[in-house]
Amino acid sequence: MPQFKVKAGSISASNLSSIFFIAGNCVIENEKTAYLTASKLKKIFSSLKIPFVYKASFDKANRTSIGSFRGPGQKEGLRILKKIKEELGLTVLADIHLPSQARETAEVADILQIPAFLCRQTDLLKAAAETGKAVNIKKGQFLSPWEMENALNKVLSAGNKNVMLTERGTFFGYGNLVVDMRSLEIMKSFGFPVIFDCTHSVQKPGALGKATGGDRQYAWPLAKAAVSCGIAGIFLETHPDPAAALSDGPNSLYLKDVKKFAGGLSRLDIFVKEMKEVKL
Repeated sequence: MPQFKVKAGSISASNLSSIFFIAGNCVIENEKTAYLTASKLKKIFSSLKIPFVYKASFDKANRTSIGSFRGPGQKEGLRILKKIKEELGLTVLADIHLPSQARETAEVADILQIPAFLCRQTDLLKAAAETGKAVNIKKGQFLSPWEMENALNKVLSAGNKNVMLTERGTFFGYGNLVVDMRSLEIMKSFGFPVIFDCTHSVQKPGALGKATGGDRQYAWPLAKAAVSCGIAGIFLETHPDPAAALSDGPNSLYLKDVKKFAGGLSRLDIFVKEMKEVKL
């Protein structure tokens, strides 16, 4: 199967190209934290000469508890993302949860992301596709990798071939996730860029009762394993102070650790993609 390139903003991604990163806060907590994170990430990835997309959600519609912080909402969230995009010159990604959010979000975001729990929602996928923007579909925790071809085809049916697929772990009993690295190879066989979400894959859904827990210490070994499979990109969430984060703190990377994390994975990616593939 030929490997297609996806273009979004300054990013050109394929499973054969050098790795790129999608990184940022889980949710936009406020303008100050979002801007600080984006500006520091820009410095980090510029120094490493690695392509980078800034991500942050304006609304987290699937939080564990009714009392959990969801974000500033679409209008204010897009205003902040637009400022970050224009002032820092970054490519940006944002989630959408409803078909009605697609067009307005596409006026700012270069990549529209479909959350894992919504990856089978036909109307949402088609609405995202019809904007003409790149679409990143996160694989549902409840889906096999081969079922993601159906989600992919829903976007392709609208004439949009700028599609990426992201692995973010599979349910493993209650309150835990496991990553089957075979899923990366299976989704690569569809011909479109595959991304590994190394921070959501170490979540412990609902483990804290009214919030999700996580084991960030396993993000590094899982990311190394994923990069060894020869993928297009790595998705990670980060925060200046994860202990104080309003969403996904336990699995988010410390912002101070991103440079060594990304640098190491980039070096591994170069090594892997220079290797001759062994066909069995």
